[in-house]
Amino acid sequence: MKNTFFILVAATLSACVQRSQSSIDRQAAELVAQMTLEEKIGQMAQISIDMLCKGEDTPPTSTLQLDLDKLRDAVVNYHVGSILNAPNTRARTAEWWNDVIMQIQKVATGETRLKIPVLYGLDEIHGATYVAGATLFPQEIGLAATWNPAHAKRMGEIAAYETRAANVPWNFAPVLDLGIDPRWPRQYENFGEDPYLSSVFGYQLVKGYEGDHNNVGDATKVAACMKHFLGYSAPVSGKDRTPAYIPANVLLEYHVPPFQAAIDAGVHTVMLNSGSINNQPVHASHEWITKLLREQMGFKGMIVTDWGDINSLYQREKMAASVKEAIKASINAGVDMSMIPYDYKEFCTLLRELVNEGAVPLSRINDAATRIVSLKLKLNLFDTPNTLRHDYPEFHAKAFQEAAYEAAADGITLLKNDRHLLPLKKGLKILVAGPNAVSKRALNGGWTFSWQGEKVDEFGDDCRTLLEAIQHNFGKENVNYVPGVSYTNAVEYATEHKDKFNEAIAAAKKADCVILCLGENSYCEKPGDLQDLYLNDLQTELVQEILKTGKKVIVVLSEGRPRVISKFSSKVDAIVQTYLPGLYGATALADILAGKVNPSGKLPYTYPAFPNSLVPYYHKHSEEQRKSAGAYNYEGDFNPEYPFGFGLSYTTFEYSNLKINKAHLPLGSDEEVEISIDVKNTGARAGKEVVQLYSSDLYASLIPDVKRLRRFEKITLEPGETQTVTFKFTLNDLSFVNLENKRVVEPGDFELLVGASSEDIKGTAPFTVL
Repeated sequence: MKNTFFILVAATLSACVQRSQSSIDRQAAELVAQMTLEEKIGQMAQISIDMLCKGEDTPPTSTLQLDLDKLRDAVVNYHVGSILNAPNTRARTAEWWNDVIMQIQKVATGETRLKIPVLYGLDEIHGATYVAGATLFPQEIGLAATWNPAHAKRMGEIAAYETRAANVPWNFAPVLDLGIDPRWPRQYENFGEDPYLSSVFGYQLVKGYEGDHNNVGDATKVAACMKHFLGYSAPVSGKDRTPAYIPANVLLEYHVPPFQAAIDAGVHTVMLNSGSINNQPVHASHEWITKLLREQMGFKGMIVTDWGDINSLYQREKMAASVKEAIKASINAGVDMSMIPYDYKEFCTLLRELVNEGAVPLSRINDAATRIVSLKLKLNLFDTPNTLRHDYPEFHAKAFQEAAYEAAADGITLLKNDRHLLPLKKGLKILVAGPNAVSKRALNGGWTFSWQGEKVDEFGDDCRTLLEAIQHNFGKENVNYVPGVSYTNAVEYATEHKDKFNEAIAAAKKADCVILCLGENSYCEKPGDLQDLYLNDLQTELVQEILKTGKKVIVVLSEGRPRVISKFSSKVDAIVQTYLPGLYGATALADILAGKVNPSGKLPYTYPAFPNSLVPYYHKHSEEQRKSAGAYNYEGDFNPEYPFGFGLSYTTFEYSNLKINKAHLPLGSDEEVEISIDVKNTGARAGKEVVQLYSSDLYASLIPDVKRLRRFEKITLEPGETQTVTFKFTLNDLSFVNLENKRVVEPGDFELLVGASSEDIKGTAPFTVL
């Protein structure tokens, strides 16, 4: 009876939600029916706030303010429906945002014919990026390293709350591009290389932003925007916004699942890939936007371009002979809103001409405008166009800061710990060196109070540097600092130069151990392109020279992508990967070094050992061939620095008693299979372990991957404690996308593998599809 009651309640809630959505869509359609063509097209236009401002932006005496004449021209005369960005990509106080967006909404709802509010959007990637004083978490790659999706949901909740406190209802996140190429400058913005891991985290982050029931009208929630659909992260060159060549079945197998998970989570909007796939720009692809995203994947929300990408079809891609032809191609492909971001007059005028000429159907305009107005209704902007800071008392609350710290501490990954050097004993004389020791930029990355992250010193008052955190835990009297290598103050990220280099070597000789803080400076998007994946030469030289002193060396990495460290990794004593751990990452790292926190992070990607060896863990068997007899040696190896899913602890774990409740199922069965294993903490301290389930298709009609992650669970164990971890899966989890682009399950033999990483397998069980 109890179960029946809950089923009835759930069904009633679902029906209410469906009726509400239907009612909103109908209301939006009725409003759009009252619009002129110009008003509909204006709703499809999104512009940057930079072009609506006047005054000097020179903090702390900034005179920047809205130019109301420019605002009226855009919103009243051209009916512009959306505005984005922070002026000069600089964070502003919540109060500043409140005032400016209130002015925008006053014009939109008071001086336009239909009184339609403006939809404001920001890139709030790892917290409320553009709100001064906001709580910033680790970047998505650092969240993925926790292997605990609860952190993603919590970040989404806090980011939504603090974004709404700034009067902004729309967030251009989560980033769901698959992080399969460590050269790519946006790798840190996603959840790593695995489709399943990315799907689980993406789903939870959407729920954090939008709420469990996706009621984005709730003033503590925002409309999320999954991006960048599709295949953006796999350019051949590894450089941002360059071409990708990806077979359709590969797109569907690996790149689509995280976006499908976000759609299943109820995400309201999507941003498109700025690049091209197979010589077809995504912004002009009816196949990818309408056929795949809308019809096959079931996305019903609003589709927005990325920055200037319709014009790029003409200016950069050369697939349209004019801006007008570019607009035609993109809108007909299924784009609802153009992130123009400047010349709205051109966009609105040309699109009107295209409709009047019959080149773009009026039905396409009506559809786009209806989706946009529907989103504004769902956000409750018509009734409550503004949300103000004084109604958000928990902004940057202690509990929010603690959540960000916990996420950082849960994700930092111990990669090497020879002879149990870590945690460090008290009383040691420590030298701290390296460019990241005093760089807040290096801990946070891009999208940190500015686009490139270079303004963090201006806003990140409660962000310790690694040096400050290490001194706090080990005592200033025990910690010496000599940089050896430093960054300049330039916005560009690759600015290493020698800074007291010889003095650092001399200081190392007097220390008991050396903590080298290495990695990357902050960057974002195209400015983060690189030529060489090896760690910077000067940083490498610093490591090599300090190693000559014979002292114990701990390398602490803070980096947006895994820079190759094989020139010294075998010689140092310990390596800790912090990724980009956010405002509280330095404190978390120092607590791990001191033993206050037992590290439990696991790599969400394969850490490469060489720049020419960049395949993910789910590669094909030919990537690691064994030596064969005969005249020719076709031996090949898969040789990562560290495998996917790897991470050490200060304690040890023992796996035993693997069980599976079914050894086979007939093709077509929807029964669940259960596989379980016992995990025991055999060490002397409490610790967390990530138990991972993989499957291996032994033979298939399409060359199978060596293995694929299917499930995972992070558990906490006291010393001597044993816990049974149980996973459930169905035959669909063993499926793949064939060359006809259909997901299929084939009869045959599989191997199920449970372990502590993709390489550290603790138990296996055979399984057969009959």
